[in-house]
Amino acid sequence: MIEIPSLSGEEAALAAFLVETMQPLGFHAFVDEAGNAVGILGEGPNEIVLLGHMDTVPGVVPVRIEKGKLYGRGSVDAKGPLATFIAAAARVGALPGKRIVVVGATEEETANSKGARHVIRTLSPTYCVIGEPSGTRAVTLAYKGRIVLAYEAWADAAHSASPAGSILEEGVEFWNRIRRWAEDFNAGKKMFDRLDPALRHVRSENDGLEESIHLRASVRIPLGLTPDDVRQQVEGLKPGPGQLRFWGADPPYRAEKNNPLVRAFLRAIRERGLNPSFKVKTGTSDMNVVGPAWNCPIVAYGPGDSALDHAPNEHLDLAEYHQAITILARVLTIL
Repeated sequence: MIEIPSLSGEEAALAAFLVETMQPLGFHAFVDEAGNAVGILGEGPNEIVLLGHMDTVPGVVPVRIEKGKLYGRGSVDAKGPLATFIAAAARVGALPGKRIVVVGATEEETANSKGARHVIRTLSPTYCVIGEPSGTRAVTLAYKGRIVLAYEAWADAAHSASPAGSILEEGVEFWNRIRRWAEDFNAGKKMFDRLDPALRHVRSENDGLEESIHLRASVRIPLGLTPDDVRQQVEGLKPGPGQLRFWGADPPYRAEKNNPLVRAFLRAIRERGLNPSFKVKTGTSDMNVVGPAWNCPIVAYGPGDSALDHAPNEHLDLAEYHQAITILARVLTIL
C-alpha cells in the first residue's frame, strides 16, 4: 500500500489494489461512486464500519524497513490503520449476525472528505471505528473542528514613500488580529480547549499598476464553538477592502465512552496485558464528518504515533501494527 502513491484525488491505483487484495480474503470488494475501496464480510443486523482513508499528503519518504520499523509516506497516516482494518476483518472472517464493512476513503486529507461524505448516505452502522493512529493501547474519542479561509485584496500600486497604508500591511494586520483574538480566547485554557489559527499560504503581487495580497489559513475549533462562530468573528476582524471565502467547515466532535464499542476495546487491550487509555486530538478526521450524521458508538483506532503524521521520517513499528490487528480482531468478536 505504501509503495503505491495516493495523493488526495489520486487514489484510484490504490483502490484497485485493495479491491484485488480483499477479494481472495473473502470480502465482497468493489470501488464505489466516490472512488472508495469497500470490502464487506458477512451479513446481519449489526453493521460494523471500519472507516480508514487511502490518501496521503505530498512528500516522498523512501519505503524501507529498518530495525522493525516500516518507513514511507502514509505508513502512520493512515495506511497502517487501514491495513490493520483489512487484516483484522480477514482474520475473524464472516461472523454470525454481523456485517463488517471496511472502507478506504478518498480525500480525507483535504477539506472535502469526499469519501466519508459519500458513505454517510450509503451505510448505517451500529458501530464505527475510524482508522487513525492512536497507538495500540489507546482509543481516540474527540477531535477539534476546523474551518479554512482565504483573504484576497487589491489596490492601485503606490510608491513606497507614499504616506498611504499598503494593502499588504492591511493584510498582515488582519492576520495579526486573528492571532490576537485567539490568544485572548486561549488565556488559561488547556491545549484541547484552545483556538488554533494557522497561516498556510501568503502571496503578494505587484505588476506596477496594481498590488495584491492573498492569504490562506485554517482555524482549529474547540468544543463549545462552531465553524459559524469562527466565521462571524473573522468577518468582524476583516479590514474594509478585500474578500473573504470560507470552506471545509467541520464542527468539533466528542464521542461517548460508555458504550459497548469502547468497552470492547478496553477489554481487548487489557487481554493483551496493556493499560488502555483515551486520547483527544487537536486535528480533525473523518470522525468529524460521520460522527454527527451516524450518531452511533464511534472511536478512532490504529497503530502508530500521530506525532509522525506528515513527517519526513514517517514510520510505523511493525510489532505495534501486528498487535493492533490482534486487538481489533478481538473487538470484532466481542461486539
